[in-house]
Amino acid sequence: QVQLVESGGGLAQAGVSLRLSCSASGRIFSKSAMGWYRQAPGNHRELVAAISRGGIINYADSVKGRFTISRDSAKNTVYLQMNRLKPEDTAVYYCNLNGAWGPGTPYDYWGQGTQVTVSS
Repeated sequence: QVQLVESGGGLAQAGVSLRLSCSASGRIFSKSAMGWYRQAPGNHRELVAAISRGGIINYADSVKGRFTISRDSAKNTVYLQMNRLKPEDTAVYYCNLNGAWGPGTPYDYWGQGTQVTVSS
């Protein structure tokens, strides 16, 4: 069983930085893609940033140039460095780990979520 534990959320003023961390248990971290998603009240959950097991990175247009995703396989941890925060970044942020055990057997795990609130 894989567990994801997020940390680093909180209350911040616009313009400052926060860093989210997500630590994964189990032995599939290095074989998996990782991502950060967020969900604001009344909105669908949306992709913020993703990093493949090979290091290919994608960002939502709304965070390009401000957020950076990275992973440390030695620590089974993925990070989201969030700079120049804006009030519209306010949301619950979720860590995701996904991949496949084998052909036709995908896996998809989620963290419990961490609240980020940005005040103007």
